Amino acid sequence: MKKRAIGIALTILGLTTLVSTVSALDNGYAPVKQTPDMITVYIHGIENQDGRETLQADPIQWFEGKAADEEFLKDEPDSGLDGAPDGYYIVNDDQKLETLEIDPHAAVYMQIYDRTGSLVNVTTEWNQSVSLEKFKAIYRNNAIVDVSEYPYHLTLKDGKVVRIVQQFVP
Repeated sequence: MKKRAIGIALTILGLTTLVSTVSALDNGYAPVKQTPDMITVYIHGIENQDGRETLQADPIQWFEGKAADEEFLKDEPDSGLDGAPDGYYIVNDDQKLETLEIDPHAAVYMQIYDRTGSLVNVTTEWNQSVSLEKFKAIYRNNAIVDVSEYPYHLTLKDGKVVRIVQQFVP
């Protein structure tokens, strides 16, 4: 019985992800505009250190569209593919973590996360603003959607993270 329940849950998750991806791509996805003060990372932890919020970031290179195809073909010339699968490509040559301080008033924008505690309600909503406190709770709640698996675009000002944008990944 447990195996069947797990199978059903995985099937629902797969369908939800597929529907979310199709819905997201049909409803005006726009790439995050890269700026000189922005880095793209995987977040490996958020913690309070001496009264300051910090995050452990693994910087990556994020490519979309034509740039993704070019990088993919350069790195994987024998793949048999004409370009990057799903229109994006991530390069993570160095997995060294950096600790970055988060400004207490940082703006946070999410695309997809567990909003209700129910798998059926997991949908993509573009650039939904959440407080830093809510983001920390979302990050720690990985029962339905593990948001640590998504890249984030961080904007830095005076050495602090002032903006966090979750990158949608189809």
